[in-house]
Amino acid sequence: QAQLVESGGGLVQAGGSLRLSCAASGPNFYVFAMGWFRQAPGAEREFVAGITRRGHSTSYADSVKGRFTISRDDAKNTVVLQMNSLKPEDTAVYYCAARNSYYVGRDSGDYDYWGQGTQVTVSS
Repeated sequence: QAQLVESGGGLVQAGGSLRLSCAASGPNFYVFAMGWFRQAPGAEREFVAGITRRGHSTSYADSVKGRFTISRDDAKNTVVLQMNSLKPEDTAVYYCAARNSYYVGRDSGDYDYWGQGTQVTVSS
């Protein structure tokens, strides 16, 4: 069982940066692969970034590669999404998700636990 709480969203101008954090409660956080997804109004939830159990490897959507970085700190039960060079099309609600697996999944159905989401708005 895991409970996830996101923070760090807000309003930022294009070209700016935001740092999203996801705090997990519950035992054995280290066993989960973690992911970040986002959902814009009228759109489906889409994969943004993921990190394997123990942080051995990461993966990114093409749209954010080179701008976003995912990391995790198992000692603090947290996962962070550093977002740089933000664009208006990055505007969405961002969700943290946990998957009881070593591997990252790119489909929302791959994940077992979800946070409530945090709004990111990028103005042009």
